[in-house]
Amino acid sequence: MRTLCASTLIGEFFVIGFAGLVAMKLDDLSVGTVWTVCGIAMLLSLVLCGVITRPGGVELGWALQVALFASGFVVPAMFVLGVIFAALWGASVHFGRKIDEAKARWAEQSSAEADAV
Repeated sequence: MRTLCASTLIGEFFVIGFAGLVAMKLDDLSVGTVWTVCGIAMLLSLVLCGVITRPGGVELGWALQVALFASGFVVPAMFVLGVIFAALWGASVHFGRKIDEAKARWAEQSSAEADAV
């Protein structure tokens, strides 16, 4: 699960940065505000790469997906990107767990075979 989720989070890191560049051009937001919010979100996406398998990691990832979607109120294209990344996140979590279960079954079978020999 870690690899799939981390890949999605790294993609989000770049999308958040590019959205910050777009938001920086808006007249009603200061550059400092834009980069404070974007910087925190980018940092969170990187930190989540390391803690995704810990308790609460997946939930924090979902919170990031909600925030990414909500940023569409500032940069409308983020509504579309938020939906896309939420779908990627859901798929990463779902299929990542399936892969982890398959790896655990394989390791258990390999261990049982080694013990039998």
